Amino acid sequence: MSKKGRITVLTKEILQALKGYTESMQKNVTFVVQTGEHSKRAELVKFLSDIASVSDKLNVEERDTQGELRSSVSFLLEADNEDTGIRFSGIPGGHEFNSLILAMLHASGTALKLDDSVKAIVSGVREPLHFEVFISLSCHNCPEVVQALNQFALINPHIKAEMIDGGLYPNLISERDIQGVPSVYLNGELFANGKVEAGTLIEKLLERDPSLKDANKGVSMPLQDVTVIGGGPAGVASAIYSARKGLKVTVVADRFGGQVKDTMGIENLISVPKTTGPELVGNLMAHVNDYDITLKESVRVENIEKGNVKTITLSSGEQIRTRSLIVATGARWRELGVPGEKENVGNGVAYCPHCDGPFFKGKDVAVIGGGNSGIEAALDLAGIVKSVTVFEFMPTLKADQVLINQAEKRDNITIVKNAATNQIVATDGKVSAIEYTDRETNDVHTLELAGVFVQIGLVPNSQFMEGVVDMTKYGEIVIDDKCQTSEAGIYAAGDVTTVPYKQIVISMGEGAKASLAAFEYLLAHEVEGE
Repeated sequence: MSKKGRITVLTKEILQALKGYTESMQKNVTFVVQTGEHSKRAELVKFLSDIASVSDKLNVEERDTQGELRSSVSFLLEADNEDTGIRFSGIPGGHEFNSLILAMLHASGTALKLDDSVKAIVSGVREPLHFEVFISLSCHNCPEVVQALNQFALINPHIKAEMIDGGLYPNLISERDIQGVPSVYLNGELFANGKVEAGTLIEKLLERDPSLKDANKGVSMPLQDVTVIGGGPAGVASAIYSARKGLKVTVVADRFGGQVKDTMGIENLISVPKTTGPELVGNLMAHVNDYDITLKESVRVENIEKGNVKTITLSSGEQIRTRSLIVATGARWRELGVPGEKENVGNGVAYCPHCDGPFFKGKDVAVIGGGNSGIEAALDLAGIVKSVTVFEFMPTLKADQVLINQAEKRDNITIVKNAATNQIVATDGKVSAIEYTDRETNDVHTLELAGVFVQIGLVPNSQFMEGVVDMTKYGEIVIDDKCQTSEAGIYAAGDVTTVPYKQIVISMGEGAKASLAAFEYLLAHEVEGE
């Protein structure tokens, strides 16, 4: 996908690739565009017509949908003349181009990649659900939500899913006070916002109707040799090394790729001079697919029963019995824990500058944290916003000097050290200021701004392991030099552990090490009766 001015252009190379993808289509798919007037409508029709030109199974039809679509720059997908429930309001270019192509292919008969247990939950929904997903075309997290909900719609006719490009509906964005993406509404009410994942959507559906989990009661997989919890670099390395030993391997990942998916610039993965998080995650998935590895996505571990055979209960209700276990669940963004933070997530408080930065164009914002992630966020935002103020709690910055030098060259970046954030202030439901204390003078200051981006490090994703293995007071799983935990047959690797230096390349090595240690354990411990 390329851009020429503001017009979305499909190159010959893209169209040729699409032609190959459509060769396996089983059903006819029609893009139904609402009739009417809109400044972007001609571009939308041209965009869809170009896509439809690659296959005789694709068509574009302009029709009055009698209220089914939001505006004349909206369209829906029909498969063999039946409404799929999938809608797009806007032109799905940028990161959302893949969402459209996947929706088209899935509607035409290409197999969905959702786990069977997730499909069972979604299939059980009996009430009408209309999801609206507000996105930015520059958001790399939004497609995951759009694609998950599109699949929900294909599974269950009671569900409709609509992608809404916030840039084309400024009045609607203002009306709902949306300041961050993705922002998900269900039947007109806020359902989830900020950092949303497919697993989060499933959990929220289960909160609405716990009986949906009944579909998976009593469902249990065959005994596994190794079960890996986590789909980031450490988890993938563990799974691949285990599969190469000929073991039965399952990976449980609420979000394949983990934190790596949110990293835009990666330049320290040895032998790969430069890549991005999404590109690396795609490569990890491709490598996993080379082996006989069972992947269970969009579900979380709720309980672990110890023993020679460990029993893992998933959020879907399904159970996994396994001879060994490797925990590689990584870490998540650390929260400030000050008044006004949680209350204003999506209304001025954000954790992803790449996703939410465009919403603060021409405005004043703050970045909390003077490490690499904080300074990188400030540099990213500086090209979009009016000004960035970086607040660092300590007297000196922790970021690499090369990043500090770049930040100091920017006229619209100000760095404040020795600053303790007291609270985030909101006015009329939106962030309006930040209050902080100068730790050297104890003076309290208030800085007016529109957004606060929190970049203060990570917290281990280890809550589900409490009472199962030993952990530090910080929540890190304690391991030895072979990644062994305090419990026999349970290993851990990567950012969730006590291993120093949280780096991608280190996590990969630790994952491989954990797998080799688990293999040694399995050789030495036969399970009777299995």
